[in-house]
Amino acid sequence: MSNRPARPRRSQLSVPGSSEKMLQKAAISKADHVFCDLEDAVAPSAKVEARGKIAWALNNLNWDKKVRCVRINDVTTEWCHDDIIEIVEKAGSNLDTIMLTKPYSAADVIFLDRMLNQLEKKHKLERRIGIEVLIEEVQALQNVEEISRCSDRLECLIFGMGDYSGSQGIDLKSIGEAGSYPGDIFHYARFRITMAARAAGLDAVDGPYANFKNEEGFRTEAVRARSLGMVGKWAIHPSQIDPALEVFSPTLEQVSRARKVSAAYKEAEAKGLGAVQVDGVMIDVAVLRIVGNTLAKADLYGL
Repeated sequence: MSNRPARPRRSQLSVPGSSEKMLQKAAISKADHVFCDLEDAVAPSAKVEARGKIAWALNNLNWDKKVRCVRINDVTTEWCHDDIIEIVEKAGSNLDTIMLTKPYSAADVIFLDRMLNQLEKKHKLERRIGIEVLIEEVQALQNVEEISRCSDRLECLIFGMGDYSGSQGIDLKSIGEAGSYPGDIFHYARFRITMAARAAGLDAVDGPYANFKNEEGFRTEAVRARSLGMVGKWAIHPSQIDPALEVFSPTLEQVSRARKVSAAYKEAEAKGLGAVQVDGVMIDVAVLRIVGNTLAKADLYGL
């Protein structure tokens, strides 16, 4: 688990693989993760052609330090096998991760893992391609612990609440926006996915919020996700990038305090003390773990 690369996923921008214009805009966006979509955002008649457009974009556009990801069709479809082969053959050296849709169990993830093993050997790729998994079926949520530990390529579990709502029969106003339920209807799923991800050393990311004109609603859902330990949220529109980056980044004040607390505790520890008071608050090793999360984010995001 410690060998998994640390990648920023505060804002995962979705971009249709069938649109060269949108791929170019995504490459210069402020999102720190972009997934080029071959699934829902691409019509069946355009999926085969979209593979070539994505491969070209990965090889020729300047993605700066963004995480470059491709979302493929699920293993029950006619496109999945060729999605994997064509994308890796044409652009594997410029691809960070593949996002697998609609797995039902660990077996679906293992299928992708084994194909990547073969393709990396065949094409002598120097870097391993990671796997991100969408938890969007009720069966996947039931099997999330098994899924989270089935491959050392796994880097991230994502809550796909749209398909999950359809799978469970949940009534929504729009994707990511609950209806009349008195509370956070997605709390249990988010919590369980995040706990499974953390236990396996993975990132947990929240899925889409369809009403991109409702920034307040997007922020509310992002804060809920962050509060449970998720590290980011999807952006289905460029207008959602900045709010996601803001919500999932520690403030400069938080980073400054974390560094102050860490330094004070290390000084106390050198003196043989197990706790220290900082600004009237007692700091012990448990608090230091929480502070450590802030410092890790600051390092990852260059704060």
